[in-house]
Amino acid sequence: MDRRAFLQLAGGCAVTGAFSLTGCRGRQYAHILDDDDKDLVGSHEAGAAVYEPLVKEAVGKLLGEEIAGIQQARFNEGTEQPKKVCFIGVENDSAEEIGDFKNQLYELIDASIVSTHAFDSISRRYVDAGLKETRIRPAELFIPRNQREFTMVLEQAGQPFDYMLFARLTSGTTRRNDDKQRDYLLTLELVNVHNGRHTKQQAKIRKGYHPSVLGRIQNY
Repeated sequence: MDRRAFLQLAGGCAVTGAFSLTGCRGRQYAHILDDDDKDLVGSHEAGAAVYEPLVKEAVGKLLGEEIAGIQQARFNEGTEQPKKVCFIGVENDSAEEIGDFKNQLYELIDASIVSTHAFDSISRRYVDAGLKETRIRPAELFIPRNQREFTMVLEQAGQPFDYMLFARLTSGTTRRNDDKQRDYLLTLELVNVHNGRHTKQQAKIRKGYHPSVLGRIQNY
């Protein structure tokens, strides 16, 4: 084989190889996960494998601490009515944009509250409407005057409540060369509007992020 034929053949193979690699890189597929399948672990951000265990642990700790006292109060009062919780919302102070997970976190926490049967939650639509009408931001509800105004608006809508619940997601990042560890912390704070007593519980998950071998080579 002469030099010109060899170079033409090599060039064609290189183009074909590059095309094949590009084609493979651009492909995507999906599949349905069964209920007993593990959540996918996100390669660049937290995802379901982080958020769902955080919610389960934090809610379990927080409400478990309150339930014993509530059950004793029910016995003393002779009533079986669940306590009403006004879940104000989820505040994201982490290093990541959580996108549609913010609404899902709200729903997961809300469902966990109701599943205890010791608590009942107010519809999010009433909560959002009350905040909009009073023009009060969630952080401002700790001012007594604002809290009374917000409470009165919901009472007028037939939605009195015993507790306010706040959720806050934060993160801390540790870097070692190209590797990264991110600690995700979910904090839940439950405030009794009758006596001002508040309870706070937290859940934390640590997650490591590592570049691929190709990514490491490109960084050198």
